[in-house]
Amino acid sequence: MTNRISAATVQKRLLETSELALLDVREQGVHFQGHPFFACSLPLSHIELRVGSLLPRRSTPLILLDNEDEGLAQRAAAKLSVLGYTDVSILERGCAGWRAAGGELFSGVNVPSKAFGEFVEHRYHTPRIPAGELKAMIDRGEKLVILDSRPFDEYHRMNIPGGVDVPGAELAYRVHDLAPQADTLVVVNCAGRTRSIIGCQSLRNAGIANQVVALKDGTMGWELDGYACERGSTRIASAPSGEGYAKAREGAQRVAQRFQVTFVTSEQVQGWAKDATRSLYLLDVRTRAEFEQMHVAGSRHAPGGQLVQATDEYIAVRNARVVLIDPQRVRSIMTASWLNQMGLNDVFVLEPSGTDGFGGWQVESGGEAPAHYPEWKS
Repeated sequence: MTNRISAATVQKRLLETSELALLDVREQGVHFQGHPFFACSLPLSHIELRVGSLLPRRSTPLILLDNEDEGLAQRAAAKLSVLGYTDVSILERGCAGWRAAGGELFSGVNVPSKAFGEFVEHRYHTPRIPAGELKAMIDRGEKLVILDSRPFDEYHRMNIPGGVDVPGAELAYRVHDLAPQADTLVVVNCAGRTRSIIGCQSLRNAGIANQVVALKDGTMGWELDGYACERGSTRIASAPSGEGYAKAREGAQRVAQRFQVTFVTSEQVQGWAKDATRSLYLLDVRTRAEFEQMHVAGSRHAPGGQLVQATDEYIAVRNARVVLIDPQRVRSIMTASWLNQMGLNDVFVLEPSGTDGFGGWQVESGGEAPAHYPEWKS
C-alpha cells in the first residue's frame, strides 16, 4: 500500500532544502486546468517515456497527485515501483486536498517560468515595443533586426516578417554579427511574452551596445493587430565569427560575475555522478545540431532558452544538482544566470577542457539514448 501524505505536509516539505518531486500524473490537458504551483506534469501514459530524464535518481522522494479519489496516482505509484523508484507517496485527496489545505491551483503550462518572466519584466523594467510601432518602423525602413527567440519549428510555422531565428540562449552568443552596428535596434520576439522578455533582458544584462526591446505579445499580438506573419521561413542565425564570439564571451563574463554563476570541473561532476544520495541533471544547452554531433554521454538536450521557459519539463526534482554544458560557455552562463534568479540552489556551468571541450568525458553522437526499463504489464 502506497503511503499517503497530507497537503499541509507537502507544503512544508516544498520549503525545505532536501530533494523532492511533486508530480501530476493526470493527462496534460487536465493538468493545465489547475495544479499546485510546483507540480510537474508526468502523465500516467507518458511515464516510461519521460521518467528517466525527469527523475534520474531512483531513491528520490516522489509525491504523486491526481483528482480526488481518481485512482491515477495509485496506478502511477505501482508503475514507478516496477521501474525501480523506492520512495513514492500519494497526495491525500489530490487537488481537492490541496485546495482544502489553503493551497492555490494555477492554470496553464510552465507556470513557474511564466511567473518568473513577469517578475523579470517588472524587476528590470524590460522595454517593449507594440506591434503597430514596430510595423511603422519597418515600413519607414528604419535600422533594426528582429530576432525570434523560439525553437526553429515554432519560428518556421509563423514569424514576424524579416525575423531571424535565434533561440533563447543563442541570442547573446550570435547577436554581435546580426547587429554589428550600435545604432541598430534589436527587437526580440516569441509567440507571446516570456521568451521575448527573457531574451531581451539577456542581451541587456550582457551589456550589448544596441538598444534592445521585446515585441509586446509576440506573433500572437502581431496577428491580433491585423498584421500578417510569414510562414515557412528558414532564416537561421549563423555561428558567430571570431570577433562576434569574443564579444559574446565578454558579455557572458559580465553576466557570470553579476549573477554569481558557479563553475565546476569535469572531475567534480564525475564524482557527483557516483553520489547515490543526490540527483544530477547533465543538461546540454546548445543547439540540437551541435548536441547530435557530439555530447557528453548520458547528457540530455535542453536548449537554454527552452530550459528557462519550461524548467518544469526538464528538472522535476527540487534542490537537485544541475550541470549545464556548453564548450563555448556563453549559452551555459546565460542559462545559469536565469536559473539562479529563479531560485534553483545548485546550478553549475561545466568548465570546458580538452581540444573539443569535453576532455575527460566519454562522448557520443546522435540523439538522446532512451532509458531502458522493464516492460510494464497492466
